[in-house]
Amino acid sequence: MAGRRVGGARVPSPVQAELSRLARAFRYAGRGWLYVLRTQRNARWHLAATLGVGLAGWWFSISRLEAGLLILAIGLVWAAEALNTALEALADRCAPEPHPLVAAAKDAAAAGVLAAALSAIGVGIAVFGPYLLGMKP
Repeated sequence: MAGRRVGGARVPSPVQAELSRLARAFRYAGRGWLYVLRTQRNARWHLAATLGVGLAGWWFSISRLEAGLLILAIGLVWAAEALNTALEALADRCAPEPHPLVAAAKDAAAAGVLAAALSAIGVGIAVFGPYLLGMKP
């Protein structure tokens, strides 16, 4: 898998080039995640909720199915928050002056995050409710 030399210059193999592109993609995603956490107050609440749900799942020894449902719900919230943040950043850049359509787009994106968060709360209640009410061992 080592690269080859062409005219003294090292040319990466196709596998090395693909791994390099993949590593860059993960770096960009990590930068985006940090941007969301730095700039969005609600994302920090989502992070606290994510950690709390993870701890509760460990504490109650939830099933793999329950864990999977929680992971999907949490992932949906994070995806919605990231997309909302991206839309807000683009809207602010493209339309620095207030505009009703930009406000409507931002409101709709925020509504998407709210819908995802409320759905995740519903999943959390469905999963943890029986444990909290003593209906599960």
